[in-house]
Amino acid sequence: EKIMTVSIDLVFKIAAIGILVAVLNQLLVRSGRDDMATMVSIAGLIIVLLMVVNLVSDLFTSVKSIFGLY
Repeated sequence: EKIMTVSIDLVFKIAAIGILVAVLNQLLVRSGRDDMATMVSIAGLIIVLLMVVNLVSDLFTSVKSIFGLY
């Protein structure tokens, strides 16, 4: 049950970051700052990728401990 809660929380966090990045991107594009809009999009992508990499790392740690692979 804890795994399900973590997954749902992660989905909501990723969705919130996506909405925030989309709004900032639109505001920056409409104000003529296309380069800053691209940087915001890349920063949002990196943040989400770091969250997913951290989760995958926890998964591999759990699998190693379950099978006793140290």
